[in-house]
Amino acid sequence: MSPIEMTDSETATATQENTQLDLPWNVVVFDDPVNLMGYVTWVFMKVFGYTESKAATLMMEVHQLGRSVVWTGGREKAEFYTQQLQSHQLKTSLEKAA
Repeated sequence: MSPIEMTDSETATATQENTQLDLPWNVVVFDDPVNLMGYVTWVFMKVFGYTESKAATLMMEVHQLGRSVVWTGGREKAEFYTQQLQSHQLKTSLEKAA
């Protein structure tokens, strides 16, 4: 079987897509009036494996500032963490890291 040839624009698109996946992404958690602070701390410990101290610090940032970047890294893992947090009823989103 012969290799598949790509046009320059297809190669550029594929390269751009790979670069997008390699860029760091932020997992952002937003404050909400429903979840208790202890519960949010517990979720951070369970999902990320954070210490109680780190989880509590991030929870307070969410509570006081209305949002917090709780993790930064590759897109696939960021999507996984976002889904995990949402399965625990936390308000979350993904954003490209600056």
